[in-house]
Amino acid sequence: MSGCPFHAVTLPGDSTPLTPSPDFAEWRDQAPAVPLAYDDGHVGLIVTRYDAARAILADPRFSQVPHRMPRGPARPHDTVDGAAADAAGAAVPAPRTQDPLDDAARRSIDAANLLALDGAVHQRMRRGVAARFSVKQVRQRGPEVHDRVARHLHRLLAHDGPVDLFSEYAQPIAAETHCSVIGVHEDRVPEFVEHFVRGSSTQARFDFIRSVVDARAADPGEDVITDLLASDFSRVEVEGLAFQLMSAGHDSVAYLIATATVALLTNPEQLARLRADPERMGPAIEEFMRTGAMFLTLFPRTATEDIEIEGVTVAAGQTVSVSPVGANRDPRHFEDPERFDVDRDAFGHLGFGYGPHGCIGQQLARAEIREAITQLITGAPDLRLVDAEQLRPMPFANPVATYEAGAVLVKTDRASISPSL
Repeated sequence: MSGCPFHAVTLPGDSTPLTPSPDFAEWRDQAPAVPLAYDDGHVGLIVTRYDAARAILADPRFSQVPHRMPRGPARPHDTVDGAAADAAGAAVPAPRTQDPLDDAARRSIDAANLLALDGAVHQRMRRGVAARFSVKQVRQRGPEVHDRVARHLHRLLAHDGPVDLFSEYAQPIAAETHCSVIGVHEDRVPEFVEHFVRGSSTQARFDFIRSVVDARAADPGEDVITDLLASDFSRVEVEGLAFQLMSAGHDSVAYLIATATVALLTNPEQLARLRADPERMGPAIEEFMRTGAMFLTLFPRTATEDIEIEGVTVAAGQTVSVSPVGANRDPRHFEDPERFDVDRDAFGHLGFGYGPHGCIGQQLARAEIREAITQLITGAPDLRLVDAEQLRPMPFANPVATYEAGAVLVKTDRASISPSL
């Protein structure tokens, strides 16, 4: 990097989802990118300004490999394994050596690893799964999502005392919707949860995937796996793509439902505005994503040649970590960015990433979050926050640096619950 003193920062441990560390603002004021230390000893860059972040995420000269992880505070995982990538809503770069996996499964993961593919190969894989996540398809699933949310809200509000909204409401909604779209039969959702939410070995998860693909081959449905089996993708590619999709997205949706709830319950005037005018919910979803972004840094990009971005030279072979948390609060793009405002035009935030590797399921995520928050705030007018772990700093969810949702304890006066529930 040219024009900056050689001092590599590390990711701070004092961040929370709704109150990022002041380090991000400090780095943003210094330069579009500042040197960042990685666990393997590499010195790369962290980008916290909005324009530079978008430019990098859209530039095909930045590759998805290698998977260098930024150095930060103590955390529960020190390599990118299956459980860690699940927590990030991301695909798995490679299983750990201590997590045995059969050769066929390894070939499948390598063939369809969306986080280790660039260019035309990545585009082909992405196109193969994109159809079921289109705006049209998401709208068709609207009644299904509505009914699912209503069922889980009823269960949530049946509790007499404080209840964890994350585990009892957000996670089930996200997991069941994810299974429905991908092609996991509703009877097998508990197995999915055991493998991909609670976490099991990579081999156990892959064995589950094979059985799901077999079931869909015998009984096609309206889902991603059925589409893949009817396409020109090989069985190896189908299983690999299924692995990527089952490891991605459901956790980030659950996180956002929980974090949006915390944001509203700690900002009662904003909650009152949404309750008074539910039509504000569309823009509010974008503000939830802007202020509560899950990823402190996205999976890294590495320059394939010398590249200049916003006056900063990224050398060939140098790795860059884009920070949605930093970019989403850049005052050069968002006015008064530290203020949570459901009326703000927050479209264009980087909460779903951006460019060719942007979140493929973002329209589905929006629909789930919108339905979950709308029913929650209208169906439980006396809902109040008892405590939320995420209001205090916690270890990152995984090496790429994501926030944990944590337990979100809520309570309501049951006499105030909407009779429609």
